[in-house]
Amino acid sequence: MEPFYRGKVRDIYKIGNTLLLCNSDRISAFDCIFKEEISGKGAILNRISNLWFSVFSHIPNHLLETEYQNFPTPFNSEEYRDRSVLVRQCQRIDFECVVRGYVSGSAWKEYKTHGTIAGVSYRQGLKESEKLPEPIFTPAVKNDTGHDENISEAEMEKRIGRELFLKLKNYSLELYSTAALKTEKVGILLCDTKFEFGILDGEVTLIDELLTPDSSRYWDASEYKLGISPPSYDKQILRNYLESINWNKEPPPPSLPISIQNEIIQKYKEIEEKLNLCISEK
Repeated sequence: MEPFYRGKVRDIYKIGNTLLLCNSDRISAFDCIFKEEISGKGAILNRISNLWFSVFSHIPNHLLETEYQNFPTPFNSEEYRDRSVLVRQCQRIDFECVVRGYVSGSAWKEYKTHGTIAGVSYRQGLKESEKLPEPIFTPAVKNDTGHDENISEAEMEKRIGRELFLKLKNYSLELYSTAALKTEKVGILLCDTKFEFGILDGEVTLIDELLTPDSSRYWDASEYKLGISPPSYDKQILRNYLESINWNKEPPPPSLPISIQNEIIQKYKEIEEKLNLCISEK
C-alpha cells in the first residue's frame, strides 16, 4: 500500500479512523534524504519511543497497538515489526512543545545575539551548554514545510488560550524533568527535547514520537563541558562527516561510506541500550 503521507524518515498509512506510523531506515540531514539507509535505525527509534510511552502511561496518548501481529492486514507482516505503531487519529495541535535544560542549539544562538531565550532575558555570562537553574518551556510553531518558528510563551498563550497553553506547558515540563532524572542515573544528560500533542474526544493527548534521539538531544555526561556543544546521540556523526567533505548542502546529497553508516547505527544502538537501562532502574 502507498502511504497516506511520506515524510523524510517516516511513512504514515491511514486505516479508517486510525493511523499506522512506520519508522523507515531513511536518514536525512540539512533537509536532504540520503539514498543509503541505516539498517535498523527505524526499529530502534520506535522501540525507544514505545519504552518512554510506557513510563508515562498516566498521560493520555495516541497508542492503540505496538505488536505488529495485531495490526490490520496487510500491516501484520514482518516488514512492520518493531518499527511501527497503530495510533488513534487526533486533531494535531500545531505547536512543538520544546523543553530545554541547557543552553544549546538555537537557544544558544539567540542568547549569544540578544541575551534572551525564547524572548525572555537571561543573566549575562551564560556559557554554551550551561545547565539552566530549572528546565524552561520554549515553544515553536510547527510548519509542514521549512523550519519551525520559535515563539514566546506569551505568543503561544495568545494563540491557543491560557487553559490549553498551561496544560501543554505543564505536561511538557513533567515529561522532561522525569526523563532527565532517569537518564542522569546512567550518565546521560537530556539537553532538550520536543513533544507533540493533539486533541482526542476533547482531551489533550500525547502524540508522535517520544524522547527519541531524533526528537531529543542526549549527551554523554563523561564528555560534557561548558563552552562547547558536546557530541550528541543522534545523527551528529552524519552532520560532522558532511561538514568535513565540504558538501554545499544542496541536492543531490553525497553517497555515505559504509564506515559512516556503521558508526551511525552503533551510536543509535548505544543510546537504546543506555535508555533501556535507565528506565529499568527504580
